[in-house]
Amino acid sequence: MGGEHKSVLIVGATGLVGNECVRQFGTHPAFQRVVVLARRSLPREICSATVHEHMVEFDKLQGYAALFSVTHVLSALGTTIRRAGSKARFRVVDHDYVLAAARLGAQQGAPHFLLVSSLGADAASRVFYSRVKGEVEAAVAQLSYRSVTIVRPSLLLGERQDFRLGEVLTKPLAFLAPAKYRPVHARSVAAALLQAALADQPGTRVIDSREIHAFAARMQPTDSRENASRA
Repeated sequence: MGGEHKSVLIVGATGLVGNECVRQFGTHPAFQRVVVLARRSLPREICSATVHEHMVEFDKLQGYAALFSVTHVLSALGTTIRRAGSKARFRVVDHDYVLAAARLGAQQGAPHFLLVSSLGADAASRVFYSRVKGEVEAAVAQLSYRSVTIVRPSLLLGERQDFRLGEVLTKPLAFLAPAKYRPVHARSVAAALLQAALADQPGTRVIDSREIHAFAARMQPTDSRENASRA
């Protein structure tokens, strides 16, 4: 895609990784337009002049199809079964909404789809959470994108607005795990997505936490925030 002007549409921008994606894509000179579809407004401090917010109902995404005329579509949508209230509602958010956004991007001719998934995603998994993540990965990979990037972070670090007991309990010991399973900061996940978007390599690429750390390290010279103390 060379010197073509780049633009990105982000869904799931109000979450931990989504916030960082808005911040990093919004300040990178290669991206002249960052379209955000969200249910609530973003913090003003993360929004640059290139960020354009649209308040939407995700059950009615088809009505916003024209906004998907971009070079990149990025989904950081995700919830937990506890927050969703049921497995059925979790699937709506983490599968149905994500796939709806991916289909609209493909219909509008977007060349590259980027997806924040999860460690252990597997359509054949017996674990419901991992199975849903794997199913949406497989569905997205079948669409007509030139490039599909899937990141599978392990435990996420960062300042969440909601309390997650599981993360609090596992975080102290998680750093002892093999590299693939070690916690990764939301800044690093966003940095990996930005690098992948800039590279625009054809085909489907899956990036795990070990590679996310490597991507983030390459971004450090251009973003001093990566050197900040980690939560």
